[in-house]
Amino acid sequence: MTAAPITIAVLASGRGSNLQALLDAIASGALDARIAGVFSDKPTCGAIAIARAHGLHAVAIRPRECTDRAAHDEALFSEIAAVQPDLIVCAGYMRIIGAAALRRFEGRMINIHPSLLPRYPGLDTHARALAAGDAEHGASVHAVIPELDAGPLLAQVRIPVLAGDDAETLSRRLLPREHALLVATARLFAQRRVQLHAGHALLDGHRLPAPLQLDAANHLIGA
Repeated sequence: MTAAPITIAVLASGRGSNLQALLDAIASGALDARIAGVFSDKPTCGAIAIARAHGLHAVAIRPRECTDRAAHDEALFSEIAAVQPDLIVCAGYMRIIGAAALRRFEGRMINIHPSLLPRYPGLDTHARALAAGDAEHGASVHAVIPELDAGPLLAQVRIPVLAGDDAETLSRRLLPREHALLVATARLFAQRRVQLHAGHALLDGHRLPAPLQLDAANHLIGA
């Protein structure tokens, strides 16, 4: 008996390009999943516009509508709980999520981050990689834990830093590879091959010793 598609809730604050990548992969049959809803802290962001254009359930709650961060988390994640997601994908969600919300969805939340973690958690990753003189840059998918961008790593993609790169060109070259990385990682969840724990991730029941690497054909090496 074929398993039902997994349900994904997407958290985003920006343009929604990773959301669009997931939708495109689902539409093409490359990802056996359903987007159960899109959730944001910014009602006018691109991700919410994309969600509405596709007829998806979309919820945006401004932080200023709540008394504090914990209250905002409670309001937004109660909306997420209502769609009963198998997986929550943080795709450019720009707020730190509190421990109570993370406990509520323990083992079900991943984030895509534009750096080769553990290098450059937080913001301005492209500029920081250039300032450090790095020869390569990339993106990482990791489990979400209370510490910023510090959860167990699942997968990464690497690109070379080219002579003449600035933060904008580096970001632009990385973006399609970032999209491919997210889709490939989400596919592992759709295949029920990944389990997330507080300090590590399991693939096919075995602890991942290092993050999987996305190759030029968009396959995760070792998966």
